[in-house]
Amino acid sequence: MTDKTYYIYLLTNWNNKVMYVGVTNDLQRRNIEHKEKCVKGFTEKYNIHKLVYYEQTSDIEAALNREKEIKKWRREKKDRLVENANPHWRDLSEDFS
Repeated sequence: MTDKTYYIYLLTNWNNKVMYVGVTNDLQRRNIEHKEKCVKGFTEKYNIHKLVYYEQTSDIEAALNREKEIKKWRREKKDRLVENANPHWRDLSEDFS
């Protein structure tokens, strides 16, 4: 049995006005899908592909629960989460090699 890793991630657009929360088991692949607009819907419509925050866990249930928890938060609380980990709202996907 292999250990899986799941990621809870926050994306935003170029000016950090619109935010998206998601879960994936492959953060790099999923971010490319968002950047190339392979994901139809909200992120495609609002050009959301800047990765500004993520967490990881080996527990899919914990990941899904955390995603739901963050989605319920007011925007100000989501902003604080990002700012504590990534104060300059840098695109963290630039670190992928």
